[in-house]
Amino acid sequence: MPNDHSDSHIDITLEDGVLAVRLNNPATRNSLTPSIRDGLAQATERAVFDPDVRVVYITGTGKAFCAGGDFNALTKHSDSWSVHNRFRQLASWIIPLIRLQKPVVTGLNGVAVGGGMGLALAGDIIIASQSAKLMAGFMRLGVVPDYGMMYQLPRLVGMARAKDFIFSNRTWTAAQALELGVVAEVIADDEFETAAYERAKELAQGPIEAMGMAKWLMERSFESSLEEMMTFEALAQPLAFRTEAHQEGFGAVLNKGEPDFPAASKREFQYRYAKGEISDDD
Repeated sequence: MPNDHSDSHIDITLEDGVLAVRLNNPATRNSLTPSIRDGLAQATERAVFDPDVRVVYITGTGKAFCAGGDFNALTKHSDSWSVHNRFRQLASWIIPLIRLQKPVVTGLNGVAVGGGMGLALAGDIIIASQSAKLMAGFMRLGVVPDYGMMYQLPRLVGMARAKDFIFSNRTWTAAQALELGVVAEVIADDEFETAAYERAKELAQGPIEAMGMAKWLMERSFESSLEEMMTFEALAQPLAFRTEAHQEGFGAVLNKGEPDFPAASKREFQYRYAKGEISDDD
């Protein structure tokens, strides 16, 4: 697959196992225009199917991560069918992005508002610049939260705090979001771009197969009993033990060396390809 894709509003590059997706329309504060939504959909599909993609890193350009909904679309296409169709298309890629069995990192270079905040919460690890802010923004328009926010936010901060944040149109600074456990790290503005991307690169060097399975299990922990979670673990662990990543990591520990997990993933892919479990069409 080609390594790069770009248009006037979104840049997508693949390097060191990191699929970097940069929203690039500062004039609209990277609002969710059709062009940006299409680019996010394409990036998600690639992340699912391209074995060279080990981590997805989503960030913005300029002073905003993403300002949320495209006001042009909200003005011109606000009839019920258009709105329904737009959000049905959204579900076709935001759910696979949230469920992606690879790490997703979002780098909050600036403000994230409304649907832009929902997009940010799709990340497994959220890294914020010192000047970044998270804003609800929905109630001032008289609409409900979207982009998966009503699923993600209560799981991060609890139901009562999520309701207060959304109903009151509150804003969280990066420091407040860190204290609440929404973001994992806050980085000085002048160091942010390099440091956040380096964190994504570090994850790409890890055992993404085990990360993916752990992510899949943890997403079920709020709806499952302890007994069910233990059963899931008992089913997932034998699969993990059979991966090349486990052999690589365990061997490195025994030999007091450093594991090469990307190389292990390539061996895994080649092994499955040779057995016919995957094909050129996959």
